[in-house]
Amino acid sequence: MTQHARMVIRRAWIFLVSAIFLAPAAWGHVGSKDVFETVQAGPYTLYVTVRPPNVIPGIATVEVRSSGASISSLTVTPLPVTGEASKHPPAADRMQRSTDDKAFYTASVWIMDGGTWQVRFTIDGAAGEQTASVPVVAVPLSVLKMQKGMGATLALLGLFLVLSMAGIVAASVREARLRPGVPATPELRRSGVIAMVGSVVVMLLFVLLGGHWWNVEAAGYAKNIFTPTPTTATLDGNQLKLQLIAARPNSDRRGNFKSGFLPDHGHMMHLYAIRQPGMDVAFHLHPELDAAGNFRMMLPAMPPGRYNLYGDVVHTSGFPETLLATIDVPPTMQGGAPGPEDAKAVTAPIQSGELSTAFKLPDGYTMAWDARPTLTAGTAYTFHFRLMDAAGEPATGMEPYLGMAGHAAFVKTDGTVFAHTHPEGSAAMADVMLANESMPAMAGMDHSGGMAMPVSVAPEVGFPYGFPTAGRYRIFVQMKHAGVVETGVFDAQVK
Repeated sequence: MTQHARMVIRRAWIFLVSAIFLAPAAWGHVGSKDVFETVQAGPYTLYVTVRPPNVIPGIATVEVRSSGASISSLTVTPLPVTGEASKHPPAADRMQRSTDDKAFYTASVWIMDGGTWQVRFTIDGAAGEQTASVPVVAVPLSVLKMQKGMGATLALLGLFLVLSMAGIVAASVREARLRPGVPATPELRRSGVIAMVGSVVVMLLFVLLGGHWWNVEAAGYAKNIFTPTPTTATLDGNQLKLQLIAARPNSDRRGNFKSGFLPDHGHMMHLYAIRQPGMDVAFHLHPELDAAGNFRMMLPAMPPGRYNLYGDVVHTSGFPETLLATIDVPPTMQGGAPGPEDAKAVTAPIQSGELSTAFKLPDGYTMAWDARPTLTAGTAYTFHFRLMDAAGEPATGMEPYLGMAGHAAFVKTDGTVFAHTHPEGSAAMADVMLANESMPAMAGMDHSGGMAMPVSVAPEVGFPYGFPTAGRYRIFVQMKHAGVVETGVFDAQVK
């Protein structure tokens, strides 16, 4: 048997173990594993949704809605973002065009290992061929016990197989050498019983060895279940220190060295601090990488209380991660001035109810959300926001904020979902650059961690995203005008 064949068989067994034991969970963008991205490939525009598998190896679902130049064919290829395997892509799969909607395509692709992958699209149409990639993080997320019904069914089937095999062995020893119609002698009947008992013992031994092998494989797989990099947060005066504990040596997360991270939008970390339980105070901050696995910053003045911390980083492998911690800000903390790219919002605590679609800003400006009346979990949307001046007119003097027309964070009230997104989508820009660095579309990218600054920015912005679960959410949106970073706050009830 060739090495490739052995690898395929082993992966198939691992997939069987995974399919039984693992269930959906979330990573990185906390609680939000699906990827929503807008891809501009020459004259073609693709609105992409990638739903990574809940088990690894597993099948990812890819959905695309196209606009712009007409498309004659669209293919998709999964491959790692970095490493030797990224240089040897498998054969591309043709995406299936919907018969009801000619602009909608679907495909299913295999993700064979955990880590940072890319889904590469090759578009052919009226304007020629173009290629672009969307980064996807695929990791095993949780382990569950086998369902009792399935366990009972498999146990009964196994017992049936053992007893059937024992009967076959007994019959073959007792009657295989007899002529048809000749009864078995007492000696042959005794031999049949002995053979049946012996076969049961042998099969039970195989069952025990198989169970041991199964448990070893499951335990080895469980070691790779994703858990956030342990992070401690300490506050000394107004100096915040975030200490990361190094992941396993073979992990995609090697944040224990100063060179272990990639800048994203010009910063090594984007930190959201959100006061609990009302979510009435939120800060978007940018700690600096100080030493091996340490991030530090002097906090601005903050209302006292407990804050949940969500720190977005990108490891050198391209693996994006949201670090989690909490701090208690005392009433006595004397904070400094916020940084030029920091943002904050202070508003009323979140309440139960439906949508909030307009937010009055401290300087008299208003940020508005063109919200749908009904929002459902698992559906891809583009969320549109507009900034208006005190007279209700579109804001002027708009500027890029961290290289983008805006930034947004979607946060569930129970803390199980946090997603920091951009107008292009939910993937980290550093990841997008890694996935597309060999393509002409990346010529305008600034590899220090952001994009070439837009020449002009409109007073409106859209964010592709889909709520992963039903419940109550608060959305924080940042836009910038005349040097002022505005943060709008909006509430949504998702069905």
